[in-house]
Amino acid sequence: MILISACLAGFNVRYNGTNSLDEKIQKLVLENKAVTVCPELMGGFSTPREPAEIVGGDGQDVLDGNATVVESSGRDVTELYLKGAYVTLQKALEVGATHVILKEYSPSCGSAEIYNGEFNGIKLVGEGVTTALLRRHGIEVLSEEQFL
Repeated sequence: MILISACLAGFNVRYNGTNSLDEKIQKLVLENKAVTVCPELMGGFSTPREPAEIVGGDGQDVLDGNATVVESSGRDVTELYLKGAYVTLQKALEVGATHVILKEYSPSCGSAEIYNGEFNGIKLVGEGVTTALLRRHGIEVLSEEQFL
């Protein structure tokens, strides 16, 4: 079984109420080969919500308590991101997920790059909180860009 970001399957769950539909990924859901998750919704956020970025590092640093996730208004939402990551990990373990495909650049789901924490559109090498936690538990995480 594969776990995938709900936005990639066409669900309007992104921070701005939109999706990032990838038809190849959506097909996996329609064929019952994949289950959708949205770590941010599972952490307690609603849609739409303020954009958020990791400040002071990446998802690994958040897990280690050395970085935070903040919204553009400055509100610290680290705990909600951590909660979403742990609920997603639980779901991955429940369904026996061998692979997870998550949305690149997200503070939850980024697997190779995330935004730099300054809300200026600049990306840097790093991973989101959920990706970091899943990888710590030996689960392979890919982005939609890596999934062919």
